[in-house]
Amino acid sequence: MSAATTAVADLVHVEDLAALARGAAVLGTGGGGDPYVGRLLAEQALREYGPVRLVSPAELPDDACVVPVAMMGAPTVMVEKTPSVELIGRTVTALAEHLRVTPTHLACIEAGGINSTIPLVAAAQLGLPLVDGDGMGRAFPELQMVLPTLSGIAATPMSIADEKGNVGVLHTIDNHWAESLARTLTITMGCSAIISNYLMSGPQARESLVAGTLSLCRTLGRRIEAVRADHGDPVAAVADELGGRVLHTGKVTDVARRTTTGFARGDATVAGPDGVLELRFQNEHLVAVRDGDVLVSTPDLIIVLDSDTGEPVTTEALRFGHRVSVLGAPADPRWHSAAAIELVGPRYFGYDHDPVRVWGGSARPGGAR
Repeated sequence: MSAATTAVADLVHVEDLAALARGAAVLGTGGGGDPYVGRLLAEQALREYGPVRLVSPAELPDDACVVPVAMMGAPTVMVEKTPSVELIGRTVTALAEHLRVTPTHLACIEAGGINSTIPLVAAAQLGLPLVDGDGMGRAFPELQMVLPTLSGIAATPMSIADEKGNVGVLHTIDNHWAESLARTLTITMGCSAIISNYLMSGPQARESLVAGTLSLCRTLGRRIEAVRADHGDPVAAVADELGGRVLHTGKVTDVARRTTTGFARGDATVAGPDGVLELRFQNEHLVAVRDGDVLVSTPDLIIVLDSDTGEPVTTEALRFGHRVSVLGAPADPRWHSAAAIELVGPRYFGYDHDPVRVWGGSARPGGAR
């Protein structure tokens, strides 16, 4: 492969965004914000400023200054309260100016919906490379629920800004307090805001990020489209790509959804030939229960796809009568440590049971990814 070919492969162009946003919504496990809104924002930024260069965590120099940027709040609100390109970049520069540092790279703090494309917006506007990775390998609802927390990386100082022009910087005693105070501010700002936090050095980013997630998003999106064009089964293709399995297929018969304390919380039922599956979510799907038996739970991924097209269905897009397939896929192995289960396991969210893994507590057949 020539050097020129390598350079092109490491760039994200406007033409890549449809596939990348689709794949991000798959990894987002129902949350992370509306992928279509994120795609539109990224398209606007890339058309104006040009493509964004992706850099593997392994390529980061030790003196790198890696700055993640994301949207915080309820996905149901984000659909109607879209930030501007300028706001996203301004949130990054506000943190950098406060700390008197010069960012060298931007990063995604979660792989999901809008939060896989928001960093592309800032990277294009600021002319910075974007790390091909994220802090979760999926999406989770709370700010402290990232692998950098397990690596001892502080969430603050963090900047937070809204579309009205309000900008603030938080310093907190730990990452749980960062979630609590930032969530309160986000609610006051209208239940969605842009944040920049978890500033990392090169070694910290290499240790704590899940490598390759943006490339995986793009691959997933393209595979769904290609399999569908060949009249194949895109749902099975996604399960294969992620090393997961199809848990249930059926029709959505009920959705109870509410926005409380800055989250989209609720339940959905999917009736199918194998019984009735209940999905329980807080922005993201956390537990899948069929006829009283837990099939899969957090921290493993629970993904809802349109049964015919393979398109990912977010929690705010679930509707009565929608024919869907529910998949389970294994999370990054680090999420199954004791400290991680305390941070993101079912009991943290109020469910009285231990985690249930996609492959029954063991690696997938053929070896874990």
